[in-house]
Amino acid sequence: MSSKHLRGDINYAWPTAEIAVMGAKGAVAILYRGKTQEELLKLQAEYESTLCTPLQAAARGFIDDIIMPSTTRRRLITDLQLLSTKTQHTFNKKHGNIPL
Repeated sequence: MSSKHLRGDINYAWPTAEIAVMGAKGAVAILYRGKTQEELLKLQAEYESTLCTPLQAAARGFIDDIIMPSTTRRRLITDLQLLSTKTQHTFNKKHGNIPL
């Protein structure tokens, strides 16, 4: 439930993860309004196989790795140990936020 854009340090996904703003059925219904039910089902299957997989997110750098569920505990422990000494550096603001 995090991302690189929200300053997440390490992001993983399982191979069955669906990473999308909305589900395939809703997206296809909006994008291809007016198509027949048969065409919508075909487009929905195509959408699920190409856009709702973690492969697209990994290719774009949104997640660091696709891991198997059986390795989740080991990866989390390793990465939490790695991050236990992390210090976060924040920058001073150039100006304040005055009430308007």
